[in-house]
Amino acid sequence: MPVIAPMPTARPTRVPSQPTSAREGTDDAMAAGTTVDHLTETYRAHYRSLLGLAALLLDDTASCEDVVQEAFIRVHSARSRVREPEKTLAYLRQTVVNLSRSALRRRILGLKLLSKPMPDMASAEEGAYDQLERDALIKAMRGLQRRQREVLVLRYFADMTESQVAETLGISLGSVKAYGSRGIAALRIAMEAPV
Repeated sequence: MPVIAPMPTARPTRVPSQPTSAREGTDDAMAAGTTVDHLTETYRAHYRSLLGLAALLLDDTASCEDVVQEAFIRVHSARSRVREPEKTLAYLRQTVVNLSRSALRRRILGLKLLSKPMPDMASAEEGAYDQLERDALIKAMRGLQRRQREVLVLRYFADMTESQVAETLGISLGSVKAYGSRGIAALRIAMEAPV
């Protein structure tokens, strides 16, 4: 098996006016925009002022802190676009303002989408009393005689006339009136009795 000799490596040529490390650092800074160290130092030095800026636009501290941290993350990920390091703080401030506006828009949209109670809706307490009354009425209705219950349900819940009830049940109009009045009297007694 033939042995393959490694290819000769070319030696980099040096520019005599600058050492290699200094020139590479400059090229990296120009290619990458603002450095991570510069961004971090700017963020640390101006954190309180950025927080104050967010506090002027938002109402709670937690949201302000979230906005400022998110601004740092966004500028960090887009730091290659910040060509001039002295503009890093301006980018951070603008990002804080934009994120605060977005947070406010989300809150306003959330408030608009919340369902509003109907003006004639009963309160929870009234609803509980209504439910108790319905339960008591159903219990009292179950205690009535079968014909009394049928007449009352058809007359008042189905909203039939007395003649329609008589026709439906196959009884006379007088019987409908008698069962209805006796049923209502029995319901009054049952509803007034303590449970």
